[in-house]
Amino acid sequence: MVSFLSPCVLPLVPGYVSFMSGLSLEELSAGGTAASRKAGAASICFVLGFALVFTLLGASASAVGGWLDAYRDVLNVVAGVVVILFGLHTMGVFTIKWLYFEKRFQTGGVAPGAAGAFVMGLAFAFGWTPCIGPILAGILALAAREASVSRGMALLFVYSLGLGVPFILTGFGTAAFMRFFARYRKYIRWGEIAAGALLVVIGALILSNRLTMLVNLMPKSLRRFAI
Repeated sequence: MVSFLSPCVLPLVPGYVSFMSGLSLEELSAGGTAASRKAGAASICFVLGFALVFTLLGASASAVGGWLDAYRDVLNVVAGVVVILFGLHTMGVFTIKWLYFEKRFQTGGVAPGAAGAFVMGLAFAFGWTPCIGPILAGILALAAREASVSRGMALLFVYSLGLGVPFILTGFGTAAFMRFFARYRKYIRWGEIAAGALLVVIGALILSNRLTMLVNLMPKSLRRFAI
């Protein structure tokens, strides 16, 4: 969700939904059952596209982490430091220039509709946009620590849900999103700082091998799902 609220994803959301659905921003803002269904269906296909890529990235990270299992203590240190650095970058303490490099597939020839939205989702994931890069890299670092590929895939799938569910809700209710964005816009930078601070805390817990402390903060009924 932090990735969705980042300054170079959130302002682009209406444009993404408009392009994927083939509807104008005026049509989306006006609402209506037919427009909402069309935009919502396109958003679902878009989310499926980037969720597939991110989940496969989680599998790759876990596979590499499993291969390096003998060096898990060293991996914890490296992962912790990397996540902390990405957090400080997100907060604006310093700038890691290569995180602003963006490589995208050209989607100018993609037609609106379900298939086109799915292809756009793939392109969005492969683009490694600067705003989601630090957050995504931090979760990949967590996935690399997992003992099994399935757990790494699960982490990235849940990340995809956090980024994807707001996209889908926007598709089904663009008019409501436009009202929300008008109110939230002035707080975007504070959200980015909060996201960076969260990464720093997670990195510190990884570095000190105390990540399980987060599980202890959960209600007992939910802890078994996090272990």
